[in-house]
Amino acid sequence: MKKIILFALIIFSGQSFAQSTLKEDVEVIQSIYGKSKADLVRQYMNLSEPQATEFQKIYDEYEVSRKALGQQKVQIINDYGNNYATLDDTKAAALTEASLKNVTDYDKLLTKTYGKVKKVIGGRNAAKFVQLEQYLQVTIRGEIQNSIPFIDEIDKTKINSKI
Repeated sequence: MKKIILFALIIFSGQSFAQSTLKEDVEVIQSIYGKSKADLVRQYMNLSEPQATEFQKIYDEYEVSRKALGQQKVQIINDYGNNYATLDDTKAAALTEASLKNVTDYDKLLTKTYGKVKKVIGGRNAAKFVQLEQYLQVTIRGEIQNSIPFIDEIDKTKINSKI
């Protein structure tokens, strides 16, 4: 399963930052998390009825909120990219605070969803769900971080090439 996820992430990382608009970026990210992600979750969870039906209701609600947070994340990344060359203390602080809030909001959403899921499918299955979600999020965060430059990275490259 990890190979399937990593393949999707390779496609994601190659396409999402090559796109020119926020709308296209959101569509790429949501396509990774959309139906294919739902199929992956259903397959991994392998729940029997009626647990599968109850889980699906909670999962669908979770995905709506998670996708909204994903859109916010893309907006923050695009804002960073658009302001990279002129990034000052104020803008850097605002972007960092927005990014940290986004991560915190995602963690709160996952915690809230875990509680709901635990009630309908039990602790072990709820733990499986959280483990998969955290794996996907950490992997995607890593891919995103590897795809965007660090602050002053371009300037360091110019300096190092002159030496």
